[in-house]
Amino acid sequence: MIKPLTIAVDFDGTIVEHKFPAIGNELPFATHTLKTLQEKGHRLILWTYRCGQQLDDAVNFCKERGLEFYAINKNYPEEKMNDQISRKILADLYIDDRNIGGMPSWTEIYQLIHPEAAPKDQPSGSKWKWWK
Repeated sequence: MIKPLTIAVDFDGTIVEHKFPAIGNELPFATHTLKTLQEKGHRLILWTYRCGQQLDDAVNFCKERGLEFYAINKNYPEEKMNDQISRKILADLYIDDRNIGGMPSWTEIYQLIHPEAAPKDQPSGSKWKWWK
């Protein structure tokens, strides 16, 4: 069993299709996978460029699907942000569509975090086999 992780998750292009400033359609299995990771004890932080009403819209989009985050653009809910503190979030993992290699599917993301749930007959040419 993997120890609980703090996972920073982007919104646009990661949970939903990238249509900023609008909210795109949800990517297949995004909120389902994130809720499953929470059920496994992982702490999720929404880490997004959005602010103000656009951030509220993203948070509400997730809440409507039963997904609530430990913190939003902060390391912990009580953190006070100011100009002297970087917006860098301290996390064990970052899920973002802008990573090297692009955005894997949410199924692949889950299997990377919980390899015990991965099918035993993983194709030999799998893009993410190196992770194991």
